[in-house]
Amino acid sequence: MTNKITALYCRLSQDDMLAGESNSITNQKEILLKYAKDNGFLNPQVYVDDGYSGTSFDRPDFQRMKSDIEDGKVSTVIVKDLSRLGREYLQTGYYTEMFFPEHDVRFIAVHDNVDTQRGDNDFAPFKNLINEFYAKDVSRKVRAVLKAKGQSGKPLAVNPPYGYKKSEDDKNRWVIDEPAAEVVRRIFRMCIEGRGPRQIARALNSESVTTPSIRSRGTGLAHWDHRSISDILERLEYVGHTVNFKTTKKSYKCKKRIDLPKENWLIFENTHEPIISQHDYDLVQQLRENKRRPQKKCSEPNPFSGIVYCADCGKKLYISRGGDTPKNKECLKCSTYSRHYDECSAHYIRTCILSEIVLSEINKLLCAVHDDEDAFVQRSMEQSAVSHLDEVKKAKRLLAKNERRIEELDRLFTRLYEDNVLGKIDDERFSQMSASYTDEQKKLKAEVVKLRELIEAKEQKSSDISHFLQIVRRHERISELTPKLMHEFIEKIIVHEADKSNGYREQEVEICFRFNVYVVTATVDSRDYNKKAA
Repeated sequence: MTNKITALYCRLSQDDMLAGESNSITNQKEILLKYAKDNGFLNPQVYVDDGYSGTSFDRPDFQRMKSDIEDGKVSTVIVKDLSRLGREYLQTGYYTEMFFPEHDVRFIAVHDNVDTQRGDNDFAPFKNLINEFYAKDVSRKVRAVLKAKGQSGKPLAVNPPYGYKKSEDDKNRWVIDEPAAEVVRRIFRMCIEGRGPRQIARALNSESVTTPSIRSRGTGLAHWDHRSISDILERLEYVGHTVNFKTTKKSYKCKKRIDLPKENWLIFENTHEPIISQHDYDLVQQLRENKRRPQKKCSEPNPFSGIVYCADCGKKLYISRGGDTPKNKECLKCSTYSRHYDECSAHYIRTCILSEIVLSEINKLLCAVHDDEDAFVQRSMEQSAVSHLDEVKKAKRLLAKNERRIEELDRLFTRLYEDNVLGKIDDERFSQMSASYTDEQKKLKAEVVKLRELIEAKEQKSSDISHFLQIVRRHERISELTPKLMHEFIEKIIVHEADKSNGYREQEVEICFRFNVYVVTATVDSRDYNKKAA
């Protein structure tokens, strides 16, 4: 058996470091090597898992040792004590009482006086249970410390977000890491200009911009991924806030992170210097809510992408263009009509006409503000209040209707179950009807959640006239529409179906400015189309 390995296994977690030098990897190695030498164990090989919890057996070197055991390369496994093997009662018992014996491997825990060659140790199961209790107790204490730290406003993140670094004077304070911060600003600018996460990632990869993992740890992905771009665009920390309790774990045994809903987050405002202004952050979140379909045949971002809607079905209008379509013939068309022409009508409008209308209305608004700002503010406040009230009323009516239907379905479920028990309907019919009711109720409940969120947002959101005026004051007159300008000024555009009853094509377009400060309705007729087409 001299050709087989004597596996000396060492493990140290962050919690074990609290016990001092006695559990250090160096100390474990010295103890195990001396024990192997003194007791004649040949061919010793050390397996080390430094920084891994004993509550999980998914550790690199433990798995390597396990693989060597399964290949018949190991004759003996020696550990300092049972807690080094693991702190999970059931799995530790599985390895000591089943796995090792099945592979003819002798197991020794030096300080616990466990040696499987001498027979079962009756105290070992109790020792394993105590080790698990220790892990549970340490986890509880660590959670209490982290909770107190998080509630005090100190960041719980081990590493600051990309764009920040820890202050040399205070490790709990973040300062701007300027090279990375400039990349973050650029990512936000590109999003405002109309580019999606995949397009932004491709642009950064083409320039070989250093990724967050490489910059912070020196290892990791060497290329940008659209998911990392999305994560950067959604991080509230970039406006200067500390956000704690965004994730949690199910238990001290399960290391998988679970995302918590935003209402459970604890946000401390203005704790560090912002990289992104609140205005740009809010604008990007609005764009992210209305995600745009990428245009494969045109690299130039469409300024209307994601903000033009059909007045009848409420779906987005997408740009329709061919490979050789001239710019003055491009049009926006209802997405429902494109997929199912019998469910809606085209609602199409040429982009050149829409550009002219929107540009004209924005410049009119600029003139109105510059001429008499007080009158504009008064009119906008009145219009915003009416708009909010109408939307909330509609949402509340629909919410009440859906809630009544959910209650009705609950009663139907009860009667259906009683009829099945009494034999009035057979099991097959019961299953079909039950599945149909369940599916309908599930959809209604999801819609109820969305309606409640909408009502809450509308009731809490007041008309931010002052914020909008700050945007307006930066411009005197606009000569060309860009995605950035569109998203700064416009929240959505609603295109109505064309009316041909007067012998020519007449179409209404509603332009809703941001923060509900202003809504204007413009009318387009066929003479405008003919003029542009010429």
